[in-house]
Amino acid sequence: MRNGYYLLSMMMIAIIFTACKKDDPAPQNDPLDEALESALLEHARGDLAYYRMPVTGDLNRIPQDPRNPLTAEKVALGQLLYHETGIAQNPEMEMGRGTYSCSSCHFASAGFQADRFQGMGEGGEGFGSNGEGRHKASEYQVIDLDVQPIRSPSAMNAAYQIVMLWNGQFGAQGVNAGTESNWTAGTPKAVNHLGYHGLETQAIAGLSVHRMAINQTLLEGIGYKDMFDQAFSDWPEDKRYTTETAGLAIAAYERTLLANQAPFQRWLKGEHNAMNDVEKEGALLFFGKANCVSCHTGPALNSMAFYALGMNDLFDCPEQTFKTAVDSPEDLGRGGFTGLPKDMYKFKVPQLYNMKDSPFFGHGASLRSIRDVVVYKNNAIPENSDVPQAQLAPEFHPLGLTELEIDAITAFLENALYDPALMRYQPTSILSGQCFPNNDPVSRQDLGCE
Repeated sequence: MRNGYYLLSMMMIAIIFTACKKDDPAPQNDPLDEALESALLEHARGDLAYYRMPVTGDLNRIPQDPRNPLTAEKVALGQLLYHETGIAQNPEMEMGRGTYSCSSCHFASAGFQADRFQGMGEGGEGFGSNGEGRHKASEYQVIDLDVQPIRSPSAMNAAYQIVMLWNGQFGAQGVNAGTESNWTAGTPKAVNHLGYHGLETQAIAGLSVHRMAINQTLLEGIGYKDMFDQAFSDWPEDKRYTTETAGLAIAAYERTLLANQAPFQRWLKGEHNAMNDVEKEGALLFFGKANCVSCHTGPALNSMAFYALGMNDLFDCPEQTFKTAVDSPEDLGRGGFTGLPKDMYKFKVPQLYNMKDSPFFGHGASLRSIRDVVVYKNNAIPENSDVPQAQLAPEFHPLGLTELEIDAITAFLENALYDPALMRYQPTSILSGQCFPNNDPVSRQDLGCE
C-alpha cells in the first residue's frame, strides 16, 4: 500500500509540474542562414553540394582528366616535382641551374600565386618574407629572365578548370574544342594535341617552357625513379621518365589543392557558426543583389567563360616589369589565342579563394585590395582606354551597392573564402635536399636554408 501510494503521489506531482511548465521553445534557425541557403539553391544544380569541395584525400570525388586518373602515388610524386628546384637543369645562365621550381611563382603561403605583381622564375633572386622580396639578379640580362607577361594565376582549385591560363589556351577539351588551328606547332600550345585537359597540358608544357629537365639519369641521381615506377607502372619504361609523365604527376597534385577548410565550405557542410553575420550578409549580396554568381559559380566560384572588364595590363604597373609591352598578345586575352575579334580583351573568370594571400588582382595586377575589386565592379568604370566599349561585358554595369554592402561583400571574399591551412599541401623537404620554392643564394638566406 505504501509503495502504491508513493508512486501515485509522484505521478500527481509530475502531472502538476508538467502542466505548470511552459513548453520549451523549438530551436530556431538563423534567418540569415535560411536566406543564404535559399539564395544558393536558386543557382545550385540540385542542392548545396553544387558548391562543396571534397575533403582532402578523397581522390575519387576530385574532378579529373579520365586520361590521368588520380592515385596517391601520382599525387605524392607531383607534390615533390612541383617544388623540386633540382630539376631546373636547362637554365639560360649557368648560375640559374637548380635555383627555381614550379612553386617559384605558385607557392602555398601566397595562395599558390606569386606574392608580387609579376611572377619570376629563373633570373630572380631572393624571397623576402613571403615572395614579395624577389627581384632581378643583377647578373641577368632582361632577355634571359623567366618572367610571367601577365599576373600569375592561382593554382588553387584548378581541378574545376577545363582550360588553363587567363586566355584559356591550354586544354584540348571544353571551350577549346574547335580551336585546333591555333595549337601552333613549335609553341607550348602544340601540347594540346596530346588531348589532355588544361591542367595536364599546362603542366607538361610548363616543364619545357621553364627549362626543367626530366630524364631517367637525372631522376635516378636525385632519387625519383622509384616514385615514377610506382606512379606510372602501367607505362612502358621507354616512356615512363618523361616530361609527359612528370607533367601528369604535377597536374594530379595540383588537382588536390582545394580550399576545403575555408569558412564558407564549412558552412556548406552544416557548420553555420563558421561565418559571422557580416560575412553571411556579404554572401547574400554576392548571390543576390550584386549577382556576382552570374560569373563566379560552382565549388571554386569560377567559370570557363571569358569577359572584358577593362582592367589595365601588367605593362601599366607602377612597378618595374620585364618582358611586357604595349602590344603584348597576352593583353588581348582570349582573342590573343583564338584571333577572333569577338574574343579580344576577354579574360577567364578566376577562382576566388585565398585571394588576400597575394595583394594583386586582375590580369594586370592593377587592383591592390579585394575591396578595390568590389568597388571597381560596383562603379563599372573601365580603367583601360584601349578596351573598346563594345567589348565590355554586359554584366559590367553599376551595381548600386552602398558602402556597407561593399564592406560586407569584401568580408565574405576576404574571410569566408579563406582557407588558413594551405601549408598542409607543401612538403617539408624535397628529394634533392635543396631549398624551395627558390634555391638561389639570396633566397636560401631569406628562407633559412643556409
